[in-house]
Amino acid sequence: MSQSLHSDKLPQGEEPQIRVMAMPADTNASGDIFGGWLMSQVDIAGSIAAYRRARGRIVTIAVNEFRFINPVYVGDLISLYARVIHVGNTSIRVMIEGFAERSRGTDECDRVAEAEITYVAIDEQGKPRPVDDRAEY
Repeated sequence: MSQSLHSDKLPQGEEPQIRVMAMPADTNASGDIFGGWLMSQVDIAGSIAAYRRARGRIVTIAVNEFRFINPVYVGDLISLYARVIHVGNTSIRVMIEGFAERSRGTDECDRVAEAEITYVAIDEQGKPRPVDDRAEY
C-alpha cells in the first residue's frame, strides 16, 4: 500500500449517502480498483442527494469535475458524502467526497475522490421540470 496524500477523518455529524466495499470483481486487468467503478459509486451518491432535493426523478447531465486523490484498494470501505451546492430552475449541482476506511475500527481514512456533478429534474415524459426553489436543502 502506498503512502496517502491526505490522512483524514470521516465528516463528523454527517451520514454518508452510501457505503460500499471495494471487491476483487471491481478491479482492472492490473488488479487495481477500476476508476470507472469509483466514478459510478460517486454518481449514485450524488444522485441520492439530487433526487431528495428534486423530490422526484433526476438524470445526470454533467460531471463538472472529478478528482482521484488516492487509490482505492480491495477491501477498502468507501464512504461517499454528498451535499447540494446549487439549485437552478431545473438543475441541481452536488458536491461529493469519497473516503476509504482502510483500518476499520478507527476513524482514520484517506480521501480518495472529490466530484461536482449536475443533475436535472425530469417529469414522467423525461422532460426537464422546475425544481421547487422554496424547498430547503
